[in-house]
Amino acid sequence: MNIIHPTVIIEGNVTFGEGNEILPYSILKGPLEIGDNNIIGPCVVIGSPGQDTRNPRHDCSNKPIKIGSGNIIREFTAIQKPVYEDLTFVGNNVHFMQSVHIPHDAIIRDNVVITPMVALAGLAKILDGASLSLGVTVHQRSVVGHYSIVGMGTAVVKNVKPFSRLIPGKPISVNHYSVEKYGFTDWSDEIARYVLKNEPPKSEEIMKIVQEFELLHARSGRDLY
Repeated sequence: MNIIHPTVIIEGNVTFGEGNEILPYSILKGPLEIGDNNIIGPCVVIGSPGQDTRNPRHDCSNKPIKIGSGNIIREFTAIQKPVYEDLTFVGNNVHFMQSVHIPHDAIIRDNVVITPMVALAGLAKILDGASLSLGVTVHQRSVVGHYSIVGMGTAVVKNVKPFSRLIPGKPISVNHYSVEKYGFTDWSDEIARYVLKNEPPKSEEIMKIVQEFELLHARSGRDLY
């Protein structure tokens, strides 16, 4: 069973799994697919048009958003429809805190944490387990790598390597917190060599993560921190 407050506005083709709670004054516009056990709202808007300066009045009526399961999407967050690609996507067990801006064509993978007043620009990709601290801004097409963290107030204008810690005014360092939290301690030395010295990993577990990031990095056309 889903619990949907009577003030919620639902327009178009919106499908739900089970166990969702949609809180007061939220707006959901389809095409929109929502999985199970999500908490959304209050005053969340999902499905508004992507904000595109090239064509600010573009028709996005058939553009889809997909949201997985176990997510928390807090008040005043906006998730916008795609413009250039096929989908705006939010994975599983993601936590969007207050006033987060998720733009057109964004890809947000599993276990991502995005804290209050973070704004992403279009086509950004935030990969598994990444964390964006208070007030971070992310440039168009940027890729924030798996299990990385970006410090408060950072303007992300390049891509962020997996397992790294980006803090304004300091050298790139290893995000040891996520290495431990997500069970990568057996590969700590290998991860450190990759983050700090750019040495290619040798283990299958870390190589798979790095290869996925490197592919998205190459496609993005952006530089690397």
